[in-house]
Amino acid sequence: MPDTMVQVTLPEMGESVTEGSIVEWRKKVGDFVNEGDTLVEVTTDKVDVEVPATASGIVKQILVAEGDNVAVGAVLAEIDTATSAQQASPPSAIPVASNGNAKPAGPPKFSTVVLPEMGESVTEGSIVEWQKKVGDFVNEGDPIVNVTTDKVDVEVPATASGVITQILAAEGATIAVGAPLAEIDENAVASGATLTNGAPAKTAAPTPAPAAPAPAKRSGDVVATPQAQRIARTRNLNLANVRGSGPNGLILRDDVEKHVGVTPSSYGASGAGPGVVPAVPQLPPLPAQSTLTPLKGPAAALIGYMEQSLAIPTATSFRTLAVDTMDARRKELNAVLKSAGRAQKVSFTHIIAYALVRAAAELPFITYSFRRENDKPSRVEPGIHLGLAVDSQRKDGSRFLVVPVIKSADALDFAGFHAKYEELVAKARDNKLVADDLQGASFTLTNPGGIGTVASIPRLMAGQGAILATGAIGFPPGFAAASEAARATLGIGKIMQMTSTYDHRVIQGAQSGEYLKRVDELLQGKDGFYEAIFTQLGTRAAAMPALQAQPVAAPA
Repeated sequence: MPDTMVQVTLPEMGESVTEGSIVEWRKKVGDFVNEGDTLVEVTTDKVDVEVPATASGIVKQILVAEGDNVAVGAVLAEIDTATSAQQASPPSAIPVASNGNAKPAGPPKFSTVVLPEMGESVTEGSIVEWQKKVGDFVNEGDPIVNVTTDKVDVEVPATASGVITQILAAEGATIAVGAPLAEIDENAVASGATLTNGAPAKTAAPTPAPAAPAPAKRSGDVVATPQAQRIARTRNLNLANVRGSGPNGLILRDDVEKHVGVTPSSYGASGAGPGVVPAVPQLPPLPAQSTLTPLKGPAAALIGYMEQSLAIPTATSFRTLAVDTMDARRKELNAVLKSAGRAQKVSFTHIIAYALVRAAAELPFITYSFRRENDKPSRVEPGIHLGLAVDSQRKDGSRFLVVPVIKSADALDFAGFHAKYEELVAKARDNKLVADDLQGASFTLTNPGGIGTVASIPRLMAGQGAILATGAIGFPPGFAAASEAARATLGIGKIMQMTSTYDHRVIQGAQSGEYLKRVDELLQGKDGFYEAIFTQLGTRAAAMPALQAQPVAAPA
């Protein structure tokens, strides 16, 4: 690659983000860009990012198409820094520089080799082995790379005669049908080569740096395609137990699904729990006039998390909480803040979330999760890291769920907790969360009660101990229309359902019940819970004597 050519790669976006999907190219080949200009929009299962140009110059090549998935570190585009904005010319007049290993026999004439179509049901393939390298001369029709799919293994041929100037997909990478594999300069001859019968002789050249990481090795020399690895992670399957049918024992997606369907006992033994997810069934035909919309980014990631959650044996505890005390103290607190001229507001969810943290600090077992390490069952004690399920909206109007995490929440007083809560929710609503904001939850709060749901049993994500759900606050059925006097005479107050869905491998029903009881006690005002909140916010409950004089209700 000439010294003036700069590669733009998919940047790292946090430890758990390994790939992204191209949403939209903001620039095209031939455009001049300044360093820092947005080049392409990428979505991941955690965040949406705009990848900037890493240098000023002309966009010479775009190497991945909109809709493609690419690994972190993969090359997205190339920029020629030798051309200024004044020198920029239309794309058709821009020659692309050939690789340094090639000596042009005329103006460069590039031909791109793409992954060919291999049947209607085959949409992507994994690179097994490159038979040629950068600098090699190839004749049209020569096989240059071995590719495996979930249906067939193929040798992809050169689509023109010339010198290979770039290899755009590394061994182990998974790419979509139609994506570029390599580039051939039809007017180049290999460096130092002599002509034989009018054609350049083959010469050796340095092996190119990979454009994407090779597949991870799971156990010893076991190697699997990225599709097989993703399914294995989703189903908690040990790939060492799977027999690969690909080249040199490469484990394919079909191998994993056949293994699960044929030998469920092996799957269960590797940590999936009592339930085995069956192989994907044959799908019925789509109804007439139906629309099929591929899911990408966070929506696609949520599918993986939901399927992964099927391997967790959960149970759920319910508790009905009286909320009169919480309602009164919240009103009092907000009145004090308003009278002091402060813009802060305290919601029910702020108070409930803080009570969850306080209770978890006393009863940390609610955060314990399960893990198999070297095929041995283990309990993980991660600390108090509270996830907050937030409904967010993308630029196109679609909605999705994100779970930012208040890390080490037990180390914060209520003022710090409230500030961090508001910061994360604001970032979620503005689509500005980064990957690190979304990692490490040991338990989660979700609040479907905000839209009127009375009770909920949400799915528990892998790596967490429990997910707590709060229902709508209201009077018991049949009493909403009663007069206040009648409700007061009967002692009827507002209530709220709270559920705790927990990993039954490491948390028992009695522990879940004990935890909900402690949360209830705190919300009823036991052990100075509200007094501490007032103090930590720099306010005093005595500012409203009429309310302050009311006795704090005893635990339900």
